[in-house]
Amino acid sequence: MSDKFFFKGRQDARQHHTAHGGFKTNASQKSGSRKYPLTLVVTSEARKQEVEALAAKAHLHANITLDTREGAEESIAELTAILNMGGTVTQAKTPSRNDPCSCGSGLKFKKCCA
Repeated sequence: MSDKFFFKGRQDARQHHTAHGGFKTNASQKSGSRKYPLTLVVTSEARKQEVEALAAKAHLHANITLDTREGAEESIAELTAILNMGGTVTQAKTPSRNDPCSCGSGLKFKKCCA
């Protein structure tokens, strides 16, 4: 008898997304941290000092390499993306109907400024 038809258990069609080289989440890899520093390339020593100052001001860790060859290009896209990220947008909570009015009249919001 062949092993071809031997029952090895139920095959689960919904395997975990990180198993066997599938989708990998990068939520734990924060760019600019001590463990995962930014990789930046600059073309002059003066520019290297400017970029180091920008990274230090933003409390980021970066590996900055100096490339002085002809036709070398600067690569600081990671740093500019992190620096240009907007902050969290919060909105003031509007008072509910039965809360006191914010104008200071002492009336309920639904009777005063609604």
